[in-house]
Amino acid sequence: MASQQSKLVEEANEHQLFNKGEHGGHTFKYKKQVAEIGYKNCCSCLEANNMCNCAMEVEANDDFAKGIVATTGGQEHPDANSSFTHSVINMIGMLIGLGQLSTPYALENGGWSSIFLLVGLGVICAYTTHVMGKCLKQSPKSRNYQDIGELAFGGKGRFVAALFIYCEIFLALVSYTISLGDNLATIFHNKHIYITWMNISTRHLLTIMAVFISLPSLWLRDFSSISFLSSGGIIMSLMIFATVSWTAISWGAKTNHRIPALQLQNIPGISGLYMFGYAGHVVFPDIYRAMKDPSKFTKVSITSFSIVIILYSSLAFMGAKMFGGGVNSQITLSMPPHLIATKIALWATVLTPMTKYALEFAPIAIQLENALPHYMSSRLKHVIRAAIGSFVLLCILVLALTIPYFQYVLGFTGSLISVGVCIILPSLFYIKISGSQISRATIALNAIFIVIGTLLGVFGTISSGKSLIRSISQA
Repeated sequence: MASQQSKLVEEANEHQLFNKGEHGGHTFKYKKQVAEIGYKNCCSCLEANNMCNCAMEVEANDDFAKGIVATTGGQEHPDANSSFTHSVINMIGMLIGLGQLSTPYALENGGWSSIFLLVGLGVICAYTTHVMGKCLKQSPKSRNYQDIGELAFGGKGRFVAALFIYCEIFLALVSYTISLGDNLATIFHNKHIYITWMNISTRHLLTIMAVFISLPSLWLRDFSSISFLSSGGIIMSLMIFATVSWTAISWGAKTNHRIPALQLQNIPGISGLYMFGYAGHVVFPDIYRAMKDPSKFTKVSITSFSIVIILYSSLAFMGAKMFGGGVNSQITLSMPPHLIATKIALWATVLTPMTKYALEFAPIAIQLENALPHYMSSRLKHVIRAAIGSFVLLCILVLALTIPYFQYVLGFTGSLISVGVCIILPSLFYIKISGSQISRATIALNAIFIVIGTLLGVFGTISSGKSLIRSISQA
C-alpha cells in the first residue's frame, strides 16, 4: 500500500480541475487544445488550480471539441506515455511499503513453510491485477477502481468499492502512526521527554509531536504540490530493504536461528500480514491508463509481482534467520541499535508515515470538496476540507495511541479490507463484467479465488480481532 497514492492524488486533482459533471466529459486533449487556440479565461482557471466553467461555452459552440470527445470516448486522462519499464517501477513502488516490515515476524510465527502462502497470495494478486486490466479493456470510460465496481454492479458496486478503499486508507494510516511511534521510541530509547502538567509517556509525546508536524500538509491548497511525497515514500521503502539486507550480510552471518517448519494455529493471523504487503490494486487502473501499450499490462503485473515476491521472501528469511523467535513485528526494531544501517532504517521508517498523511487523504479530501455546495467559495471549501482532514488525522492519532499493537492492526486490516480489495472484489467484478465471454474454467478459477479470499478474510479477521481485544484487555 503500500505507499502507495501519488496516482490517486494526480487523478483526484485532475477530477477537481475538470470535473466530469461540471464539464460534460471534456478530455485532457481537448482542454489542451482549448489553451492552444486562445481561450485565455480557461487557461487562467487552470493556472489558478480552480474549478472552471469556461469550457461549457466552448462545448456548446465548437464542433471540434465534440469531435475530440467522441474519438476519445469521453475519458479524462493525460496522454498515455509510460513505457513497460516505467510501469513496472511504478507498480513495484506502489506495492513495497509498510507490509515488508512484518514479513520476518510472519514467517517466524507461521513457520518456514508459510512462505508458500506468501508466494501463493502474490500469485493470486498478480492474477487479479490481470483481470482488472481485462475489465478496464472492456470499458474505455472506466478509469479507476470505483468505475470498475460501477461497471459490474452499478451504483452499489461503486459504493462498496469506495467504502473498501476509504477503510483501507484509514486503517493503513492507523498502522503507519503506530509504526511511527514505535520507531521514534526506539531512536530516542535513552531519552525521557515529559511535560510537567501532562501525564504522558515519551513514546506518546513523540508520536503526537510528529503527527502535529505533519498536520500542516493537510492544509496545502494545491494537491499537485504534495505528489512529490510519493517518490520520497518509495525511496524510504527501498532504503529499509537495503539496510536490512546489509545488516543480514554484515552482521547476520554471526547468527543462524532455526525457523519452525509450520505453526498451523498462527496461519490465520499471519495471512493478513502477508496480504497487506500486496495491497496496491486501488491505483493499478491508473498505471494501466498511463501505459503507452496497455496490452502489456499483464506482463507488467507478472514482472512486478515476481520481483516483489522475491524481495518479500528474501527479507522474511533474512529477518527470521537473524533474530529467530525474538524477531519484532517490525524488523527495524530488532536490528542492532549500534549499526549505522539500523539508524538509517529507523529514520526511514519514521519519515515514511510523515510523507503519507496528506498523500493518502488527498483523494478523500477532493471528493469531499467536490461534494460541497457549489455556491460556497473555493476558500471556504478548502477550509472545510482541511478542517475535516485534520479532525480525521487526530482521530487516527488517538486510535493509534489507544491500540499500539502494530502486528494485530496490520493483520486485521489485511484480513478485513485488503483481501476484499485485492482478491474478492476484482474476481467478482470480472465474473460479472465478462462472464458471458470467458470459459467456465476461468469462471471456476475466479470463484475459487473468491472462496479462498473469503476464508482467509473471515478466519484472519477473527484471529487478529481476538488478539487485538486480548492485548487491549491485558494492557
